[in-house]
Order: sequence, then structure tokens, then C-alpha cells
Amino acid sequence: MRILLTGGAGYIGSHTAAVLAQRGHEIMILDNFANAERDVPARLKQLTGQDMTVIEADIRDTETVTAALKAHPVEAVIHFAALKAVGESEVDPLLYYDMNIIGTIRLLQAMQAAGVNRIVFSSSATVYGQPDSTPILEDAPTRVENIYGRTKLVMEDLIRDLARTGKLKGAANLRYFNPVGAHPSALIGETPRGVPNNLMPYVTQVATGERPHLNVFGNDYPTRDGTGERDYIHVMDLAEAHALAVEHIHANDVSVTVNLGTGNGTTVLELVKAFETATGREIPVNITPRRPGDVASYYANPALAAQLFGWQAALNVEDMCRDAWRWQAKRAGINDV
Repeated sequence: MRILLTGGAGYIGSHTAAVLAQRGHEIMILDNFANAERDVPARLKQLTGQDMTVIEADIRDTETVTAALKAHPVEAVIHFAALKAVGESEVDPLLYYDMNIIGTIRLLQAMQAAGVNRIVFSSSATVYGQPDSTPILEDAPTRVENIYGRTKLVMEDLIRDLARTGKLKGAANLRYFNPVGAHPSALIGETPRGVPNNLMPYVTQVATGERPHLNVFGNDYPTRDGTGERDYIHVMDLAEAHALAVEHIHANDVSVTVNLGTGNGTTVLELVKAFETATGREIPVNITPRRPGDVASYYANPALAAQLFGWQAALNVEDMCRDAWRWQAKRAGINDV
């Protein structure tokens, strides 16, 4: 297939582009580069050999996106383009409603105008909010507790409603848990702007000396060591799932909502220990009070992804730590990895 990746130069988008290209698909990237490095397409060419078409545009620019889809017809869109910082969403809700929700509406309008009727959407397990129990199944109640999560749920609903009308032949809402790691080549990886919002890039920046220690928010949860437990998934496993999902909806013209996770919980301190073991770098830890809204344990039941796509995570926490460190160390000019 020829596939458009909105936000395709970003963290998960770029890894998915690499996997799709290696599976024989032709990739077109649409990105405004607000949160992505401009040299990512060149790195992807180095990695895959494919000279991907790159369109610099905002998904809210319906005219430009429509023209791109008409000039370069595609058989499916994988939609990554969105803002994703929970804290920022609480400070500036209108920005998130505009970029995420209005942006998705504009994208769907452009797809409809260009006759593109299959989409895979990058959703999030944040739509579940405080779960009644773990592991979390797809039919668990959705109880969003922040603006970011609310925008993801509305984006899912937009896609689901359009599919119900028949204007989308195939759609997949992929709810993923905690993506970490980097491509094993260290050519692409996560590049957060400013202070990282997620655990792994913060850990790697402590390892390079950019930050003095890791703040761990709470050590009195009912978990194995008192710290929060999450389902960390290697970005390469996640990218593989996107490839299988787009191939599934293309072959079967169905609409699905699927969790993507390993099905295993790892606590913050277990992740730190795994990182130290995989890299030989010590991570100083500072225990601080819990953050409002954090939950004790949060991990997926990924059985539906296995049933529908034949997918399951293949890489473990040590793999995630090793690849994340190789990427960060290369960027920091550290050569002992």
C-alpha cells in the first residue's frame, strides 16, 4: 500500500514508517515539525532505503492536506499528529481541543474529499482513567480524567461515528500504554522538547548527566515495591502493531478498538533497576509525594490484538532500556555503549 502518516516524523510515527517501509509499503509523511526533528526523513532513508514523500503541513489545513492526498493517492492513513502532554492540556485546553479534535475533523474531511476511507488512529490508554481492575480490557469503562485523554476519546468517537455511516471502510483505534525505547540502529528515537513528560527519556537524561536525579512520585502504593506500576511497550513492538493493524483493516474492511501493551506491569523502581543492569549506569532516585490522579497499577490485556492481528509484544524491559540508552548516548556523544 501507499500510506500517509500524519505526524510521521515524530517518535512513534517514524518507527512505524521504518517498519512499514521494511514490509514493502510506500510511505508519505505529513508533519508540521512542531515536535519532530527535520532530519528524521533523511534518517529514515538511511535506515530503509526509501525516499519518502514529505509534506510539511498542519492537519488543520484542510486545503493543503486534501491537495496532498489527491496528488499522492493513498490507500490508508495512520494518524499520529496530536499534542500529548497531560500537564500542558490542563493549562491550555483550547490548544488541545483545536489541535487534536479540530485537527482530526479537518483530516477526516480531507480524506473524504480525496476518497480515502481507511484510517488507523494513535489513541491512548488514558481514555480508561482510573480502572476498576487490571489487566484492562477494551470494554472497560472510559473515565477520562484530563483534557488530553478527553481529546483522545473524542477523536476515537469521531472515527467510530464516521465508520458507522459507511464513509470509512476500515478503522482501527489503537489504545496504547507506555511506549519506550528506540530503533536498535540508534538512528531514530524519542526527542522530547524541554523537560521530559515520560519516565524513560527522563531516566536516560539522568544517565547522561543532563539531570541530577529521577523524581519518583510516591513509594506507598499497593505494588511490589510501593511505586507505580505501568505497562511499558517497546516502540518497535508498537510500530509492528500499527503495520499489522493497517494491513488488517485494508484486507477486511472492519472497524476495531484494540489495546496495545505487553500485558505485564513494571514498577518505576523495577524499570530503574532494569536500566542500570542493561547499561551499567547508576540512576540516583529521589522519592517525592504522590501526584494527584496517578493510579497504583495500570496494564493491558492485549489478547484482542493477538486474536485480530496475530500480534504480541516480543521485546522485554531490558531491550527497551538498552535501545533507549543507545539512542540517548549517541545524541549526547557518549561512546561507551
